[in-house]
Amino acid sequence: MTEARVTRTLHLIAVGSIAVALAVLGLKYAAYAVTGSVALYSDALESIVNLVAAGAALVAINVSARPADKNHQFGHHKAEYLSAVLEGALIVVAALLIIREAYDALLKPRDLSEFGFGMLLSLLATALNGAWSAFLINRGRAFRSPALVADGWHLLSDVLTSVGVVLGLVLGWATGLHILDPLIAIAVACYILWSGSKIAMASISGLLDEAADSDIQARIRDAIKRSGDGALEAHDVRTRQAGRALFIEFHLVVPGTMTVNAAHDICDRLEAALEAEIEGSEVVIHVEPEYKAKKHSKSAIRL
Repeated sequence: MTEARVTRTLHLIAVGSIAVALAVLGLKYAAYAVTGSVALYSDALESIVNLVAAGAALVAINVSARPADKNHQFGHHKAEYLSAVLEGALIVVAALLIIREAYDALLKPRDLSEFGFGMLLSLLATALNGAWSAFLINRGRAFRSPALVADGWHLLSDVLTSVGVVLGLVLGWATGLHILDPLIAIAVACYILWSGSKIAMASISGLLDEAADSDIQARIRDAIKRSGDGALEAHDVRTRQAGRALFIEFHLVVPGTMTVNAAHDICDRLEAALEAEIEGSEVVIHVEPEYKAKKHSKSAIRL
């Protein structure tokens, strides 16, 4: 799939996320409005965060797709990480608002009305969120989009909290313990604080040029071994993930008598092999004469 087609697909998915967030927000707010449950209010409030985050993801995906320019010579790939950091921050704000509302409900307990209808609306919203979160995580991983993956995991946490809210409210309704309503809301707030911090920390790692995972690094080394005929060694292999792009650089040791043309041909072959093996990779190779070989380095790749 071409980069332009991937970008169009990601754009459509992000637009779909906004539509789903609007639908879920409407259902959850309706559930809160008919019941007066502060726990359902907390669920609806998190859906507002989902809506804002979906909009931020759409902007980030469009920005990250822009080609490199004079001021951004390595492209705009990291824009997606900014979206994920914003999402984590919004989750924290939502959690604090939920705790405030739950505290008021603890001081002034509320009776729940239209309980069955409210539960039905909440479960419908939860089912919609669950299906969309699974889709976002799957497509985000397939297209290497941190913004979509973060959005998907956030929605999944929303699903889990919604299920907990419904179960807790059913228990409170069955036992007559109305204090469970604000207590559940506080538990939801604590959980989303934890999930929001995880999303933010993962995205900050990306902004700090986190290396590719061990599986991808192993694939890189294998590709270099397969396609490095004519060279002597590759060492100082480094990677950094930037959104959907993976930057790979290493030193390639060749015989001192090898011509520039011959060394260039090896580099072209290695670049093509790595770009075929790791979609979205951008490769930089520094050629060195044989006396630069690191013969005693365990990380060096013998060719």
